[in-house]
Amino acid sequence: MEVPARLRQARSALSLVFIVHGAVFALLVTRIPAVQDRYGLSDSVLPLVLAAVPLLAGAGSLTASRLVRRISAPTAVRVLQPVICLTLVGVGAGRAVWQLAVCLAVFGLLVGALEATLNMTAVGIERAYGHSIMLRFHAAAGLGGITGAALAWAGADRGFSLAALYSAAVLVLLPVAAAAGARLSRVTDKPEPDGRTGPPAGAGQGRGTPWKPLLPLCLIMGVAVVADSTATNWSAKFLSDTLGGSQALATLPYGLYMAATLAGRGFGDRWVRRWGAAAVIRAGALLAAAGFALVASAPGPWAGVFGFGVLGAGLSVMIPQLFTLAARSLPGAPDTAVARVNLFNYVGFLAGPPLIGAVGAAVSYRAAMCVPLVLVLSVVWVARSLEGVGARAPASGPETEPDPEPEPEPTVIR
Repeated sequence: MEVPARLRQARSALSLVFIVHGAVFALLVTRIPAVQDRYGLSDSVLPLVLAAVPLLAGAGSLTASRLVRRISAPTAVRVLQPVICLTLVGVGAGRAVWQLAVCLAVFGLLVGALEATLNMTAVGIERAYGHSIMLRFHAAAGLGGITGAALAWAGADRGFSLAALYSAAVLVLLPVAAAAGARLSRVTDKPEPDGRTGPPAGAGQGRGTPWKPLLPLCLIMGVAVVADSTATNWSAKFLSDTLGGSQALATLPYGLYMAATLAGRGFGDRWVRRWGAAAVIRAGALLAAAGFALVASAPGPWAGVFGFGVLGAGLSVMIPQLFTLAARSLPGAPDTAVARVNLFNYVGFLAGPPLIGAVGAAVSYRAAMCVPLVLVLSVVWVARSLEGVGARAPASGPETEPDPEPEPEPTVIR
């Protein structure tokens, strides 16, 4: 059956929002050294400032589950993303440390809320489609991240100040975010035939909602992000210090990791439709473990580069599917479920880098790479409990007949 035009418009608008989000985040994190220089932060203070961002993002994610009781998730996305773009300009334009602290605090809180509501909206659109499309949304964010990193590199190469770089980037990204957000909100909040709009997607959720059905998903999310942060934070150091690669060669693992992640998410929805989300998560965990094994035992730098590529391919399919399964685990409170699982994104981000650094300093960095290897292997066992949680794509939607008693939808596309 043909997909309705309104649904296709919602999907394309949300993909643009994901691209902008990836670009904005990359513009900030790839220019951290320049931010440190601009505000005169010492090496001991910088980690504390940066750690505050995921902490506040976790709070923002939980706040999102309350926010969507009052407004729909797409409307929240429409409001949040332009403000996040403006905080990036604030980071580039400020001079005093307190100004940086305010901008990063707002950035962290709003990014947590935005990422939760983005995934709530994606789950709703996927539900309406009737088959897996979640991985494509996250591939769009990866494409945005590559774009943002390229813009940051170009700005640094040409000697642009942070204020000039961020202002120019936001001048392009802000209109895209505003237009895509408005279109997304318009096509997902269509009035009912009697002229009323539907209730916010999360209405009535949250109070008394159990955590127990979400615990396996929260655990997998934390482990996956620990593994991801190991690659993004430690790949260059591991290749240069442990495997003896040159500084130029040390930049390749991250690039190959991101390329493999993008490719895996580009094709992953097909695998989910064929084998189901739980099976794909288990396969991804096995592939990620193989990647870590290759890295930890690599005899030279090129073997290490290849190992990080294998790792990216394995991890690429794990995180996006957790949001889909979260919504199906609590069909009566899908938005709350998504926000809670998203919280462990930031738990893993906070725990991963210091854990690897501590083991690397105490033993060796080869031994440190074995820590996430063991953790991702545990996912193979934990994911077995997900088989009964809507392991395959939703049965209702434009391509199939609806179930007699469909589950409540997280974000209704009318």
